[in-house]
Amino acid sequence: MTQVGTTAVLAVLPDAEPLLESAARVDPRAVRPGVPAHAALLYPWLAVDEVGEPELRRLRGALPAGRIPIQFAAVERIGGFVGVPVPEMCGVATAVRTAFPAQAPYGGRFGADPPVHVTVALDAEPEAAAAITARTAGRLPILTGIDALHVVALTPTGWQALAELPLVDGGPFVSYGKLT
Repeated sequence: MTQVGTTAVLAVLPDAEPLLESAARVDPRAVRPGVPAHAALLYPWLAVDEVGEPELRRLRGALPAGRIPIQFAAVERIGGFVGVPVPEMCGVATAVRTAFPAQAPYGGRFGADPPVHVTVALDAEPEAAAAITARTAGRLPILTGIDALHVVALTPTGWQALAELPLVDGGPFVSYGKLT
């Protein structure tokens, strides 16, 4: 279970939200409530009390400049996990992970540099996972892109944004507030 104070570096992907909504119609337990569609570049990142301007500047320095085009083109299923690979974000994730080598993505469970994906369903029963996989495949491809990355922290009331790091203008972190 993730602890309050955990942070993550995410690409929020609203165009993938219909995939999660479709999965929730099959099995609501397989989709995490209150978490928008996203690709995690580094989770967990730092403890919330360790995140300050120096860490955000170092993170910003690892990011590319400019919008990143993304095409959701495939679906993968491993047991009760259903996801959509986001290969366009793998280089960005590697750069972020390299900038913070002491932070092992997913606690090291999937290696030092696991591929980036959008989780559509997690811990689904076999029949539900098969249906979710079919529904997801039927909605692809989806063309989208991202203009910013987000740093979020788990609070007692859910995940909230700490910072937004724009890619388009190359500026530093620009805002604080609730992730929407």
